[in-house]
Amino acid sequence: MSRVCEVCTKHVHAGGSISRRGLAKKKGGVGSRVIARNKRIFRPNLKKIRVWVNGGVKRMTVCTSCIQAGKVAKPPARDYQPQ
Repeated sequence: MSRVCEVCTKHVHAGGSISRRGLAKKKGGVGSRVIARNKRIFRPNLKKIRVWVNGGVKRMTVCTSCIQAGKVAKPPARDYQPQ
């Protein structure tokens, strides 16, 4: 599964996290210092959902921000009838 939203093409980004130590000067300390820089990956929050596409239902990988914004239309719930 590729880590890309099929609606807005949001994808994985590389970045870094910075570890700091010490109390800030404005809080009464001697200043904060950078101790370590580490590489990390920022991944989008993706979900596999069923979506209406061209009159049919298709399973797509969509980020939660697109789902919340209403950029995809979910199909109506199936009627469950026990036998």
